[in-house]
Amino acid sequence: MASVELRAVTKRYADEGAPAVEDVSLTIADGELFVLLGPSGCGKSTLLKLVGGLEEPSEGEIRIGERTVNHVSPGRRDVAMVFQSYALYPHMTARENVRFPLRMAKVPRGDADAAIARAATALAIEPLLERKVHELSGGERQRVAVARAIVRDPAVLLMDEPLSNLDALLRTHTREEILRLHRAVPGTIAYVTHDQVEAMTMGDRIGVMERGRLVQVATPLDVYRRPRNRFVAGFIGTPPMSFLEGRLQEEDGTLGFAAEGVRLRLPDELARAVRAAGPERGACSLGVRAEAVEVTYRNGRPSDWRVDVVEHLGADSIVGVRCGEAFLRGRVRPDSGLAVAAPVGVRLPAEGLHLFDRNGDNVLA
Repeated sequence: MASVELRAVTKRYADEGAPAVEDVSLTIADGELFVLLGPSGCGKSTLLKLVGGLEEPSEGEIRIGERTVNHVSPGRRDVAMVFQSYALYPHMTARENVRFPLRMAKVPRGDADAAIARAATALAIEPLLERKVHELSGGERQRVAVARAIVRDPAVLLMDEPLSNLDALLRTHTREEILRLHRAVPGTIAYVTHDQVEAMTMGDRIGVMERGRLVQVATPLDVYRRPRNRFVAGFIGTPPMSFLEGRLQEEDGTLGFAAEGVRLRLPDELARAVRAAGPERGACSLGVRAEAVEVTYRNGRPSDWRVDVVEHLGADSIVGVRCGEAFLRGRVRPDSGLAVAAPVGVRLPAEGLHLFDRNGDNVLA
């Protein structure tokens, strides 16, 4: 195992304007499962390739353990990579695929057999070892690819969207397999995904990337509960956070927020943060997660809010409610009886509010 450290790393390509990765500083602790999360094109896979040596940084320093590895070849970095495409050799059996890196390293056959057995046990692929690649399912191929990566006990395991080719049920199963593997064979893992459910369920910490920059690094719950900016708030969470566009207003010494269909007093913590940050008036966004939106049936009483959409999820339902241009998602019981076009009451408890300034920054972050 080894730590990974990036110091002000930037990667530019000659044919592109903005850097693919810009001024990223990050430390992944020895033994940590760290997830790089972001939308397509944000630079997360490029960052992983920089660590693995498949790309060289334009600026900055990359360290693995005690070594600076900027100009060290991939084969000498003591890292292994698992790709989205599996990259298995189709003419070989699963066992031969797993053995391949050991054969290249000229590991004695007895030691190699023992290492293959350990990896196969950790990933529950013992019954698959004598099969050809074309005889394996997608999930089985992915487990073989992971076994091939860990069989030589690399200092760092790099995983680039390893589950994106699998169906939803198989993704869940394989995700659990990787977590069990990490517990059974502790090691440093840098894991890239665009799937925020994977990030939330797998990472010791999450690094959220946007347009080549690392915008927030924290534990999954910290990222969820206190997103640094509006991008992170909208990217993390299922369903995503809802936003109301409005203005701050002060009346009789009380700071409030006003938007279409909503007028409320800011809780004390938010009000203090706004006053400490500077101007107390002007445009801003109020964010709220579905579990913090209280939607109640009005039973014929008038209301400006109407149910716009209902998504039944089994254990609960997501109800989208609208007032003019304002739209909120609320999580309700599946037997709530709310139907499209029904008038509803909406309440936003103070403890569930996030305020973002005109630049998109969370005033409490």
